[in-house]
Amino acid sequence: MHGNRKATPGVMRARSAVTVLLAAATVLAGCGRGSSSGPGGSSTGPSGCPAAHARARAAVGQAMKTDVPWNGPTSGPSAVSGKTIVYVAETMTNPGVAGAAGGVREAARVIGWNVRVIDGGATPAGIQAAMSAAVTLKPSGIVIGGFDPNSTSRQVSRADAAGIPLIGWHAVAAPGPSRRPRLFTNVTTRVEDVAGISAQWIISHSNGHAGVVLFTDASIPFARNKSELIRKDLAICSGVKLLSYENIPIPDASSRTPREISSLLARFRSKWTHSVAINDLYFADAAPAFRAAGKKGSGPPFNIGAGDGDPSAFQRINSKQYQAATVPEPLSLQGWQIVDEFNRAFSGRPASGYVAPVHLSTADNSHGATTWDPSGYREAYRRIWGR
Repeated sequence: MHGNRKATPGVMRARSAVTVLLAAATVLAGCGRGSSSGPGGSSTGPSGCPAAHARARAAVGQAMKTDVPWNGPTSGPSAVSGKTIVYVAETMTNPGVAGAAGGVREAARVIGWNVRVIDGGATPAGIQAAMSAAVTLKPSGIVIGGFDPNSTSRQVSRADAAGIPLIGWHAVAAPGPSRRPRLFTNVTTRVEDVAGISAQWIISHSNGHAGVVLFTDASIPFARNKSELIRKDLAICSGVKLLSYENIPIPDASSRTPREISSLLARFRSKWTHSVAINDLYFADAAPAFRAAGKKGSGPPFNIGAGDGDPSAFQRINSKQYQAATVPEPLSLQGWQIVDEFNRAFSGRPASGYVAPVHLSTADNSHGATTWDPSGYREAYRRIWGR
């Protein structure tokens, strides 16, 4: 789907910076005996993969830093006035989609634009209808919030013909401009980084000895790709075993996840030490089943969400209730970035190329916060826009 994407120089610089980080975290494991173990690890004794474990600890330590200076754009066009943006949401019940929409609204108030949100209701027909309504409104720009643009190809073509720029949030697999489908840019962290640090956390936390259940939604190409990358990254450590690969569509998560959790607990018992899901919401639905089975909220299994980092996920993490970690998107920042990217499009300038670095949140570094909201971006964008 993205074979014709051409990355901007800014994207290449961002990728290079992240590649340096993850290069230190992704190597073929030497799986002999060792003794390294990280703080907070759930296992003791020799590591199941000492080389990979050591590198996982280093990657996790880097990703958990909270005092990261702003590394995004510091220059760009001044604010263009009188614009209207339509945010088409896959569903506003998805906390990530809603969080990014909140950031767009906040930034739009600062720059002086109007924003309208149209909810697709998480159904193909609803999303197509929402996109049709958005194009009919003839706005200055449209945000594709969390769904595959190819599922609304007719509406995307209409927008393109009308000269309406499209910007995606988690719309295609990679950050930056896209030719097919045509997007001015796509705002997201790199899925490789999110998948990689999720797997590295499990390797580090378990001291290289883990039985893992992976939850995904294979109906969404982005989610399926993320889960396949997680599976691959877990396999770096021979002491980590993938017990089960559970495909539960997100719209069915609330009804299916509790039943699947009960079944998995019966099948694997103490072998199941860790879980990873492509979205935090699976653990909101899993918590009642874990509780009913008498499992402690602090684990095992120790659960990490490889996506979004919504407030409820932080609440579970901070209270040690059936989630230990998340790889959060800086949702508000990404909303501000979307507005800035539109301002560049309206000014005839290229996309900024900015990609937010991957971050990992646990109770040790969240300090009671309910979002990952790095510092510096609001001030930087205000200076760029002259606001």
